[in-house]
Amino acid sequence: MTLKPSSGTEREPNWAKSSYSTDEGAQCVEVATPDTHTILIRDSKNPDGPRLAFTPATWADFLPYATERH
Repeated sequence: MTLKPSSGTEREPNWAKSSYSTDEGAQCVEVATPDTHTILIRDSKNPDGPRLAFTPATWADFLPYATERH
């Protein structure tokens, strides 16, 4: 994983957009893994907005549910 510097000493993780998302899509999410203990989720249309944080185990439990709903 590569991190790019942001303001101050903080580091912004690399965000990856869902392959189901398009530039004009209304439901776009991005995922980042800043470390081995955290999965971050954000709305790609509001990158400075709130972020959800999950443990890898919780994220793994959620994915089958989410894939059934696409």
